[in-house]
Amino acid sequence: MTINDAMRTYRLPNPTTPEDLECRWSKLLIFGDKVVIAGYFYNGQNKPCYFGATYEFLDDDHTCEGAIGLRAASEVEFEDDGHAIAWAMQQ
Repeated sequence: MTINDAMRTYRLPNPTTPEDLECRWSKLLIFGDKVVIAGYFYNGQNKPCYFGATYEFLDDDHTCEGAIGLRAASEVEFEDDGHAIAWAMQQ
């Protein structure tokens, strides 16, 4: 999925900060120089509804207030947040 499609479909901010993401999505991990999230996107009853996204720090400030930019978002939805995070960590 392109960055613009992910921003529009999942309402992902770009650029943003880890602090801002953590206020919006409860499944956020800082993983080295990446920030990965699992988000929920309703697709209908009995359909996978979780997506993964990967952000990267844009400068040397790796605190919760450092600037991050969206680098990847899953094109498919997953059955749970664990699979979405696993996908995001591999990006």
